[in-house]
Amino acid sequence: MRTVIRFHLDENMPKAVAEGLRLRGRDVTTTNEVGLLGASDPEQLSFAHKNGRVIVTQDDDLLTLAAEGSEHSGIVFWTAKRAMGQLIKELDALCYELSAKDMLGQIRFL
Repeated sequence: MRTVIRFHLDENMPKAVAEGLRLRGRDVTTTNEVGLLGASDPEQLSFAHKNGRVIVTQDDDLLTLAAEGSEHSGIVFWTAKRAMGQLIKELDALCYELSAKDMLGQIRFL
């Protein structure tokens, strides 16, 4: 059975992104909601991976961690070249294109 992508938004992501994804029926956690506000980047990445969540961020330090070999369930890096509404649509579309298994260790730039 295909596993659906679940997201974790780090503290750099606007709350409106989580709200928009939830309106589309997506499973989303945020750093604030899970008590990780102020946690280190390795802690954020570890939380997302242990919980099988693709982390959505604007923090390029997470890209560095991934390049150094940190395991992760997927990273989506928002370049902010897209409007927030477009980002929400593209994250939602990603869930139709790929499974959670497909995202393991992958990085997507939106």
